[in-house]
Amino acid sequence: MSSLALLIFPLAMAFAASSDLLTMRISNKLVMALTGAFFLVALATGLPLPEFAMHLTCALAVLLVGFAFFAFGWIGGGDAKLAAATSLWLGFGLALPFLVYAALLGGGLTLAILVFRRLPLTPLIARFRWVERLHDRKSGVPYGVALAAAGLLVYSNSAIFERLAG
Repeated sequence: MSSLALLIFPLAMAFAASSDLLTMRISNKLVMALTGAFFLVALATGLPLPEFAMHLTCALAVLLVGFAFFAFGWIGGGDAKLAAATSLWLGFGLALPFLVYAALLGGGLTLAILVFRRLPLTPLIARFRWVERLHDRKSGVPYGVALAAAGLLVYSNSAIFERLAG
């Protein structure tokens, strides 16, 4: 069971990244499933209540900052919710590395997309709607890709991972 539980977070991150890349949306259902899965895994692994409370507090702090960023138009609402759900799994100990990686990867992703948008869109790749959307200068950046990659970079150092990997 713990091997299967180890895959919940990486699979959710992969789904979030691909969903955001292909549709520019991160499903509320995915965020809720990731959040619910954390509660189940934390319970199943015997995560101590004070540590559980700290994970929850970290997620709420990230959610508040994320919603402020959303209010300023800097990130999407799905990105704010995904960052919070990811932080729930990682806790305060890994929140800073996660957010630094997300900022660096997001900056690189943004630069790559800006360069891509300056190039002409060839008919061969223009037939893919998601590529056309990425190429559109009025479209945003699928920041969920950076958030998911950053989460995956630090996940193996998390208390949940360590408890599951035994």
